[in-house]
Amino acid sequence: MSRNIDRLIDVMARLRAPNGGCPWDLEQTYATIAPHTIEEAYEVADAIEKNDKAALREELGDLLFQVVYYSQMAREEGLFDFDDVAGAITDKMIRRHPHVFGADEVKTADHQTSRWEEHKAAERAAKAAEEGRAPSALEGVIAGLPALTRALKLQNRAARVGFDWTDARDILDKIEEEVQELRAEMDSGAAQERVADELGDLLFALVNLARRLKVEPESALRGTNAKFERRFHRIEALLADQGRKPQDATLDEMEAFWQQAKREERE
Repeated sequence: MSRNIDRLIDVMARLRAPNGGCPWDLEQTYATIAPHTIEEAYEVADAIEKNDKAALREELGDLLFQVVYYSQMAREEGLFDFDDVAGAITDKMIRRHPHVFGADEVKTADHQTSRWEEHKAAERAAKAAEEGRAPSALEGVIAGLPALTRALKLQNRAARVGFDWTDARDILDKIEEEVQELRAEMDSGAAQERVADELGDLLFALVNLARRLKVEPESALRGTNAKFERRFHRIEALLADQGRKPQDATLDEMEAFWQQAKREERE
């Protein structure tokens, strides 16, 4: 395995070589590569969702290449290299798993999750102390996360210090309250910013409900997206059987086909 990693690192170095390298690769920076990294991570998730193991192997390779890319650029700047990156994550995993590599005892996955968060909190507190400031419970929840994921992380952090609902049904009441507030803004002809603000509150409350129900909101929405896509394709197919396209049909006709697609899935 080390031979293939060494080959990959050498390939990346060649691509970035000032003499004889790839012009496109030479022009790239951390900032220009970052969007590709995000895309590759989503493609890994997509392969997993589709249970496509061949695609997963390929997409993991693409994602690994992103790490090698950043490491090569950092190496050129004399900052760190791939070996430093691998060493740092290895040290972190050992440090955060004392029940495996030390004397601690953890018997359940939930206990391990709790201990993991304790280790991360201790690391954040140590960093804040080094910088001469008080740590925040919300520290380290990066702004670049997808909004649903970031909302979930913010809520989890707040919950750990006691700022949380005690019953999922209370959150349903909050959702109904947010729906009414959104409806009031819409009925009053409020500015778009106020409508967007209320809609954001509603989405945040829905994420909170998902958290309390132990449902990952991004995964739930991806599942609904896939379901919508599947059923809409069925509408298109049913219309195609009649020699028509969606734009040729009425909303009522498409709704009837939608209900048919739902019934077919249940059968």
